[in-house]
Amino acid sequence: MKEVLVINSSISGDNGNSTKLSKAFTAKLGSDINLTEIDLNAAPLPHLMMTELAAWMTPASDRTAEQQQLASHSDKLIKQVQTADVIVLGVPMYNFGIPSQLKSLLDRLARAGVTFKYTENGPVGLLADKPVIILATRGGLYQGTPADSQTPFLTSFFNFIGLRQLHFVYAEGLNMGEEAADKALSAAKQQLGKLSEKVAA
Repeated sequence: MKEVLVINSSISGDNGNSTKLSKAFTAKLGSDINLTEIDLNAAPLPHLMMTELAAWMTPASDRTAEQQQLASHSDKLIKQVQTADVIVLGVPMYNFGIPSQLKSLLDRLARAGVTFKYTENGPVGLLADKPVIILATRGGLYQGTPADSQTPFLTSFFNFIGLRQLHFVYAEGLNMGEEAADKALSAAKQQLGKLSEKVAA
């Protein structure tokens, strides 16, 4: 049974196109999966603060009750990512970037000595590689243009922590009329069908 971790970051919740695509993808994986879902709309994480960083850098046995609570956000997330066989991210584009809710989550996934380390030859990711499906939904057309800051950022981030099997699925032009939206979503679902066969194998 595969462990599948889904992270949705649309502020529209279940009505978001990226969330709908993530649900369509996991449905194609069949019933032989153990699904863990993180909904950053329903339960957003606060912005990262120095008090939380300090909690990470304090040995677990020496943490105060407050530090234990602060560190638990990152500790739980990292364990979920480590356990997962497949990671699915629903990533709408807001003002040319990723949702701030998702950035808050990623900030807690990058932990020196836990998910990456610095060496004399540069940083090395410490997570075991696995497929990461990134469902990028946009109102306009940005793929391959300088306005697409999401793709290079997410590629750099996940590569940095050791995850290199990245599969970007784009659904663009969603605010450019019903016909354009239907065509984009249909093409994305077709691509997801092919990816699901690879992931389920």
